[in-house]
Amino acid sequence: MKAEALKKRLDRNRPMTTITIRMPEDVIEDLKRIAPLLGFSGYQPLARAYIGQGLRADLERLEGDTVSALIASLKRHGVSDDILQAALGEVTQR
Repeated sequence: MKAEALKKRLDRNRPMTTITIRMPEDVIEDLKRIAPLLGFSGYQPLARAYIGQGLRADLERLEGDTVSALIASLKRHGVSDDILQAALGEVTQR
């Protein structure tokens, strides 16, 4: 995700819109039950967080953020953060 888009996403005062969505009652009850345990003020902020997480993952995958994907893959293969930081430093100094 580009830096400017990321800044907009982090703005807590972004405009909001109201939607209506049909969800199974048991899902809503589960959201209500675990929201306070996860530090959310209610089930709706938790639902927004879940939607945002899934959306960000899909955007990263679909927008072809190959650097992030490569870093994640290297980490899964055991490459240390120190080595990754050194490599990124070399690349960004060009």
